[in-house]
Amino acid sequence: MSFAILGGLLLNIGAYLTYKGKIYQAVIVYLFADICWIIMAVQKENVIGAGFIVTGTIFGFLAYLKMKNGAMKKSLDKGEE
Repeated sequence: MSFAILGGLLLNIGAYLTYKGKIYQAVIVYLFADICWIIMAVQKENVIGAGFIVTGTIFGFLAYLKMKNGAMKKSLDKGEE
């Protein structure tokens, strides 16, 4: 199984978890998918692409930590802001 296929499967699992409202679990799955794509980019010697993926993964992980700590200022509920 290639890293592209594994990353795609993880992306689908993350989307399903998001659909079910399990945002924290979905973000973790998305981060694992990002790791697969980083490995794939490095294997193809696409350093610039790997750099962009690493940067996005870092921001995604920081957003996850911010959500987990309750530091987000927004709510997913329309009535709360």
